[in-house]
Amino acid sequence: MSEALVASQAAGTDVTVPAGSGARQFWRRLRAQRAALVAAAVVALLVLVALAAPLLTAIEGQDPFTYHPSLIDSARGGVPTGSFGGITGDHWLGVEPQTGRDLFARLVYGARVSLGVALGATVVQVLIGVVVGVAAALGSRWIDQLLSRFTEIIIAMPLMIMSLALLAIVPSSFPRPLLVALVIGLIAWGTVAKIVRAQTLTLKQLDYVSAARLSGWGTWRIARRELLPGLAAPVITYAALLVPTNITVEAALSFLGVGVKPPTPSWGQMLTAADVWYQAAPQYLLLPAGALFVTVLSLTILGDGIRTALDPRAASRLRIGTGRKREAKADAGTKGTSGKDAGTKGDAGTKGATTKSTGSKEATS
Repeated sequence: MSEALVASQAAGTDVTVPAGSGARQFWRRLRAQRAALVAAAVVALLVLVALAAPLLTAIEGQDPFTYHPSLIDSARGGVPTGSFGGITGDHWLGVEPQTGRDLFARLVYGARVSLGVALGATVVQVLIGVVVGVAAALGSRWIDQLLSRFTEIIIAMPLMIMSLALLAIVPSSFPRPLLVALVIGLIAWGTVAKIVRAQTLTLKQLDYVSAARLSGWGTWRIARRELLPGLAAPVITYAALLVPTNITVEAALSFLGVGVKPPTPSWGQMLTAADVWYQAAPQYLLLPAGALFVTVLSLTILGDGIRTALDPRAASRLRIGTGRKREAKADAGTKGTSGKDAGTKGDAGTKGATTKSTGSKEATS
């Protein structure tokens, strides 16, 4: 609630609002969704693996850059020697064809790059989108028109084509993961800005914002103290859904050869090198593809769970587990209760009618 509105109601009835009640309600609703909890656990595990990549590779005794030509059968075109792609006690997931580099080390280091690029791009998108959306909603009419038209131009720009063009002209000396994150973030912030602008226009009409304006607060103070807390729910929800999209974009750019460059490992770059080895060494293709699939699926389910927890009135778009059965039981229970209530009302009405008719007969006698 607005500080200005609280001050204006100081002489009236005191209302006590428990601190952090909104956060507690959010966690309670999120915990009620089993699929979202499982997805959150998977995402947390992936992030932990990415952060602990140096420790994990040190335990294995390998690194993602060292070549092992002795583990490659040159007579067969560079296929790893041994069974299952060269899996041994020293190489937990085998080695790469032709190079002999350790697959486990490259996979966990690739998680650092892919997740880092996606999160960095999401932060850039949210920051630019929030600033532009709030400025358009609170600015004058011509500022709103100018920023809205510019946002529509950004949305209309094809992300992949613009990313390919920008990444192709930047010098190779610039850190590639940082460059990919910046390019994705600077091109794909338009949808965030439109969502923030629409939500800000709605919040402007609420009573506590009007009270803050009448108390003499400036525009940007109102935005910082009153509007930004109200924008947190939709922004967090959309940001959670942006992360898997950005992971896919980074993988696609690396697959096309303009993203992360070798020897830096990333899942998309590993897929690029594995496209000709899917028959001779299928695990070389399946491991990064499976990691991408699990990550994107988990983040999508988690984003949907966050959206539902922040807006409990909205039904989940992903029906997973026994959700439908529980809803069907709840609906059946509601209908049964309604039927019993209706029967009770009907019995009461019949009894009332019988009493009235008896009274009429007695009066006639």
